[in-house]
Amino acid sequence: MQSQFQSQLLLLLLAAATLLIQAAIAAQHELPFARPGCPDRCGNTRIPFPFGMKPGCFREGFEVTCNHSFHPPRAFLGDKEASGIITLESSYSESVSSPGNYTFVEHKNNTVSAPIELIDISVAKSEARAYGAAASACGINATERFLRYQVIVLEAGMRGPFVLSSVRNVLTGIGLVTYPMLYKYRFPLHFALKENLLVACRSSLMGKMWLAENGSCSGRGCCHASISEAESGDLFGVEVSLPPMIQYTETNPCSYAMVAESSWYNFSTMDLYGNDNKFTRGVPFAIDFAIRDASCPVKGQQPPPDYACVSGNSSCANVTNGYVCKCLEHYEGNPYITNGCQDIDECKHPNLYPCSSDGICKNRPSGYDCPCKPGMKGDGKAGTCREIFPLVAKMVVGVVGGFFVMAIPLFLTILCIEKKKTRELYRKNGGSILEKANMIKLFKKEELKPILKSKNLIGKGYFGEVYKGLLDNKLVAVKKPISGNALENEQFANEVIIQSQVIHKNIVRLIGCCLEVDTPMLVYEFLPKGNLDGILHNNNKAATLNLDVRLSIAASAADGLAYMHSQTSTKILHGDVKPANILLDDNFMPKISDFGISRLIARDKQHTDAIIGDKSYMDPVYKATGLLTEKSDVYSFGVVILELISRKRATYSNNHSLVRSFLEAHKEGRRATNLFDEEIAATSKLELLDSLARIAVECLNPDVDQRPSMIEVAERLLLLNRSHRT
Repeated sequence: MQSQFQSQLLLLLLAAATLLIQAAIAAQHELPFARPGCPDRCGNTRIPFPFGMKPGCFREGFEVTCNHSFHPPRAFLGDKEASGIITLESSYSESVSSPGNYTFVEHKNNTVSAPIELIDISVAKSEARAYGAAASACGINATERFLRYQVIVLEAGMRGPFVLSSVRNVLTGIGLVTYPMLYKYRFPLHFALKENLLVACRSSLMGKMWLAENGSCSGRGCCHASISEAESGDLFGVEVSLPPMIQYTETNPCSYAMVAESSWYNFSTMDLYGNDNKFTRGVPFAIDFAIRDASCPVKGQQPPPDYACVSGNSSCANVTNGYVCKCLEHYEGNPYITNGCQDIDECKHPNLYPCSSDGICKNRPSGYDCPCKPGMKGDGKAGTCREIFPLVAKMVVGVVGGFFVMAIPLFLTILCIEKKKTRELYRKNGGSILEKANMIKLFKKEELKPILKSKNLIGKGYFGEVYKGLLDNKLVAVKKPISGNALENEQFANEVIIQSQVIHKNIVRLIGCCLEVDTPMLVYEFLPKGNLDGILHNNNKAATLNLDVRLSIAASAADGLAYMHSQTSTKILHGDVKPANILLDDNFMPKISDFGISRLIARDKQHTDAIIGDKSYMDPVYKATGLLTEKSDVYSFGVVILELISRKRATYSNNHSLVRSFLEAHKEGRRATNLFDEEIAATSKLELLDSLARIAVECLNPDVDQRPSMIEVAERLLLLNRSHRT
């Protein structure tokens, strides 16, 4: 027994020693980020020098405060006198003195100051991302107005290192009638002077709500304007404001204005509705930082004692009223700390530093080499490696000997056959048609080959397999149909044609396809949370879904289906609406997917022929008649609502049907409380769950004509969602 115990103890000690060695090796390869002995993280935000949170850990003007009252903790710019967000709130009443003239009587004027919250910091880009705020002008009722102005204070012209990025940010306005304005502030502070106006834009719908279009910010419900470069030296901050005169309706009480990252906001017509409860935490905007009131040393001249670019393999670049530090090409890390810039192993980043499969990648300081493999010549980086004496040629020479001349026609014949096969596959899979689809990229099979490996498989179903991987340095999902499926070509064509016409934030975006294969493949944006079916049923309830999240999923998914039914040039019927075809992003925002069995319906037609679908969600009228209408999608969506509020499958046991159970409860006039998911029934208002159940039951009406349209379902869910949150 003692000998056995000693053996086990020895194994444990060896395992512990191995872990310590691995940890030490990992620490050696981790790039330095902050000064030695200084904390480099606040919650989820990394804090690189020259930023820092303790004395001696930051350069003057770059102090960061970590607020531990939040979970996880949040990081804020620490010098409150040099930077912050000033909020001015006022309330007014209108009195009509004569037709067309209004007198505003101010009731209150509150000023609130808050520090700027950081999202992340990039020393490579000399940029910080932070949360700003949205100005708003809201109608409380027909005569009262509530105004909120925002001033973002960045004292770069005084002594601070920060300025608003004019390249990464835009001014955006949202509302029925809105006129957002962006002012620059100088010291001493003067509010809203005309000569300080930087940029403005105008948006007006004039009561014509149908002119607003999702994704379009061209002056109909949404407008934006680029921010011009501000004069250097005396910029104090910027004010985002709106005029007090706004059009008021009960469903559209607010207009908004904000300075935000140009790539962040995507206009949705749903944002025209609702009270002043949007953008509660703030909107992301970009800040440029630099070492101000200094310049790069002249080449050959001794740098000053406070020179910031202290790392070897770093460089200095002059910017407006200052300079920034960069790691040299082929180096990465933090140029503001000693030994902060480290050599990149380019061989570990093949997407950025190419080396073909016929080359051998070799890292070296300040770069990398990619010589061709032995027996080959060319350039591995350019992908031009070729055999010095190809194997095919060797075989031909060995077999035909002196008949070398005969090998040339044979070789050319083989090449022609292969090219003809590739052209035939390209033609059969609709290449000539898809070339005209500007939004669809055509990928070569060599580009997708690294992704189509068993380790990257993330899903498999009746129609094929789905793989996850990097393409053009972005995460994508590749859908590969099962070879031999008789419907594969038709479904492929349907999916590409439909997705090329559908651009909506609640519909999965098709990036491109690969045609030069027997079974054509589709490339989509990757949604990290997977599908709703997996979240509801396959994770053993590991994902907590409160009522807010479920309402948002239902309302947004309904919005996507309503768009397909009514706002595309040709009506689109999905035909297979179910939780497995509703994907979720990091914020649980749903996106409708899988259009392989959908149909395009001309506006003057009422139905189409039969399609394949999941019978647990299939409209019984469609199953009986073989005719598909938009009300078939409505029925299927009703089943999805029931699964959301019950967290039970459509058929949840051998003897019970989820749909039958809810319909029987409705017919008998009793609540279906026992069917609701305990996770939300215990903490939520049963009236709200009953309202959701009633909407679902109406969608499941056996009489097709009595079912609501998808537009009506989307509007009712939106109202429920808004009333629940207020």
